[in-house]
Amino acid sequence: MDLFYLEHKKLWRKGSTKICVLLCFSYVVIFISVLNYSWISFGSSHAYKSPFGNDFDGYSNIRNCQEYAKKAGGELTEEALQQLVRDYQEIMAAGRGEELKKTDWSAVEWWLGTLYPELERKSSDTYHLMIEYVEPEMLTGIYEKREQAIKNFLEASGQTGEERDYLLNMNEKVKLPFRYEWTNGWAILLASTLDGLGMLMALFLAIVLSAVFAGEWHHNMGSLTLTMKNGWQKIACAKIGSGMLFALELFLLLFVGNVTAQICYLRTDGWDMPIQNIKMIAVAPMNMLQAEIYEYAFVLLGAIGYAGIVMLISASVKNHATALLLSLAVVYAPMMIAQYLPLELQKALDLIPLAGSGADIFRTNTFHLFGRYIWSPYLLITVPVLIGIFCIPFAIKKWARKLKG
Repeated sequence: MDLFYLEHKKLWRKGSTKICVLLCFSYVVIFISVLNYSWISFGSSHAYKSPFGNDFDGYSNIRNCQEYAKKAGGELTEEALQQLVRDYQEIMAAGRGEELKKTDWSAVEWWLGTLYPELERKSSDTYHLMIEYVEPEMLTGIYEKREQAIKNFLEASGQTGEERDYLLNMNEKVKLPFRYEWTNGWAILLASTLDGLGMLMALFLAIVLSAVFAGEWHHNMGSLTLTMKNGWQKIACAKIGSGMLFALELFLLLFVGNVTAQICYLRTDGWDMPIQNIKMIAVAPMNMLQAEIYEYAFVLLGAIGYAGIVMLISASVKNHATALLLSLAVVYAPMMIAQYLPLELQKALDLIPLAGSGADIFRTNTFHLFGRYIWSPYLLITVPVLIGIFCIPFAIKKWARKLKG
């Protein structure tokens, strides 16, 4: 335990570790979270302003949006949808454009495009949002339209037979009618903020952990390790444990910061809304809170898995720069080449720790294993951490060979 404590203390003493943690926390919690809530996404905007020219009144605007959404009555019924569209059109007709910020127009626009594509005007030379011109009285049969939209999507995606039945059976567990409160805040949190958290963590984990073993050669400490009373194996285990703990600590730091900002700005309003309010054709029977827990679990388990890969790479090469580049390539190379690969191979690359997306809960991706279909999010939180654990004994052996060589 003393050896583990010393290795962990040594890791945190490095200037690069402190800088990485400070930059990661500042960017994720302060810029992406706090400034996004109070300024970039939810601050008051005007026609002549860019998002970075918004006012710092996001807190009050979020409260106004949450209060405005309560006019729908707490359930997404035909009448509620019609009223949301009607209110938007009345505000536009009255020229009160500044009031649009408090409406859930972006969520409603997505619902209209998904459920009522036949009402879209495609012949006009000037593009208009559907919410601007669609007749509210024609917005009927929400849930029947949704069922048909899901079936159409699965057919267009080539998901037929057993796979189609598997996904439709999952969809049957979604509770109707949907709970409805202000949706846009949750959409930004789940589909944007948390979705990119893993990629950001990967960058800073690679910088810090790629030096865990390779850094010893940079400082000519390799031969000295063999003369120490604890021996290379105990030191290797302490280094790996220290690296895993660092990944956990970095995650907890970001988690606490993000959740604190979320509670201050968004509070817990709407936690029990279904994720279908964000994407109508999602089939997972999950609410917003469950989706958030899943996405944080995806990042945590992915970070642990990625830490194992990075330390294996660090133990396999003697050059710190090479270890860093290879570690970054593990996550970022699949992202760059994915669009050129077949769909099945793209899904396989998503199983690499932190290379996939926690937002897969909104999708219908599956894997066909051992004669059964498995929804991809189940594997996206289990396979990456198993990969990291699998790498640990090989990292220890690789470092031993380097020392003995």
